[in-house]
Amino acid sequence: MPHENTAAGMTGDVSHPHGPGTTEPARRPLASRSSPLMIRLAATLARGAVTPNQISVLSVVFAALGAAATILPGTPLWWLAAALCVQLRLLCNLLDGMVAIEGGKKSAVGAIYNEFPDRVADSLLLVAPGYAVGLPWLGWAAALLAALTAYVRVLGGSLGLLQDFSGIMAKQRRMALLTLGLVAAAIEAWTLGSRYALTAALAIITAGSLVTCITRTVTIARQLERAA
Repeated sequence: MPHENTAAGMTGDVSHPHGPGTTEPARRPLASRSSPLMIRLAATLARGAVTPNQISVLSVVFAALGAAATILPGTPLWWLAAALCVQLRLLCNLLDGMVAIEGGKKSAVGAIYNEFPDRVADSLLLVAPGYAVGLPWLGWAAALLAALTAYVRVLGGSLGLLQDFSGIMAKQRRMALLTLGLVAAAIEAWTLGSRYALTAALAIITAGSLVTCITRTVTIARQLERAA
């Protein structure tokens, strides 16, 4: 959920996208939210029976499928399928907020569905590559630090500050890099039979998430000091 708009990371979360919140919920400024195709798709979903909360849960389903495809033995095609699942997860993250806000389908428990499925999806998609490359600890470290970036963001909001979506490894960048790593890993496996690309992507995500936690915490501390 950073301030930048990334083509590879199609996601559009809000602080309270389909639940209690301010009149203007904190939202990531994403170019993809203004896409005519996404606007039409969100409008179509809003007119139907589907709810934003169901779309949020669907993102976890795609994440679980992506995680399974990542660790399945056999053809590198599974890694390409996993990369597709990462993007479908992000598409759900974009559409749940659009259906909730622009589609007028907010719910009382929407804030829970906005955050909790995201943490589960992140963990599934980041832990699995660790096992795929034979470094489970690296996958778990990436998942833990990814969850911590979200915790720090929400902490700022709980202290009365605007939620900070910035950082060198906020969600869009994590998922964009993971997608790139999976595609590169498939090509590498076909040509060289190794899996260094996926290991490198996971290591960068882990280190970048740690830096993001630090920078967001420093930003919160500075804002609280100025307010005092």
